[in-house]
Amino acid sequence: MIELTNVSKSFNGVEVLKNISAKFETGRVNLVIGSSGHGKSVMMKCMVGLLNPTSGNVMYDDRDFTNLEYSQLREVRKEIGMLFQGTALFDSFTVEENIEFPLKMFTKMSLAERRDRVNFCLEQVEMAGINQKYPAEISGGMKKRVGIARAIALDIKYLFCDEPNSGLDPVTSRVIDELLKSITEEFNITTIINTHDMKTVFDIGDDVVFIYQGKNEWMGKVEDIKTSNNEMLTNFIKASYFD
Repeated sequence: MIELTNVSKSFNGVEVLKNISAKFETGRVNLVIGSSGHGKSVMMKCMVGLLNPTSGNVMYDDRDFTNLEYSQLREVRKEIGMLFQGTALFDSFTVEENIEFPLKMFTKMSLAERRDRVNFCLEQVEMAGINQKYPAEISGGMKKRVGIARAIALDIKYLFCDEPNSGLDPVTSRVIDELLKSITEEFNITTIINTHDMKTVFDIGDDVVFIYQGKNEWMGKVEDIKTSNNEMLTNFIKASYFD
């Protein structure tokens, strides 16, 4: 579980996150939704350590991520997987080398052990056999799957996904959604997805945090969204379907 307690973040005196508290449960797909510019990405960056909160705490289970020593931070970061919006694959690396990259950085695995892990991760995303392909040689959907394979290369406990369906057609988007859902459940991962795609929310989501003007405006189960009387949430959902 990841828990935020009274997290705020300011830039040059402007408060972007305002006293946010939220819980993200293990083994569940946790969705963070909200319009652009309202603080979703800043919150995620604070959660993974790319930004330091101005105040408040980020807890990874029983560990205060905001107040750890460097060596302790490094241990937590080994447990975090990231799927970036643009996949962030290295163009000059093969698929195998891309997935192997975090293993070389954070483990002492032998070459044979690393290759076995790469093959395992490719099998999990149904991409076995494309080890020697380069990113330019595969489709956008395949790149997303390789990005997921790299994200789970380490024995992660927490998976962060930033707009995983960005740039994908509807059919491929649903494939990526189902893949993230199955990985979350199979490996009992705390998955957090930052998304504008309400179909993703209703298809695979378990819990939702709605960020509005830097605040945690609404939080609850996916099945409770449609019956919510929160005006800002209702307006956001209606607008999302007409984007």
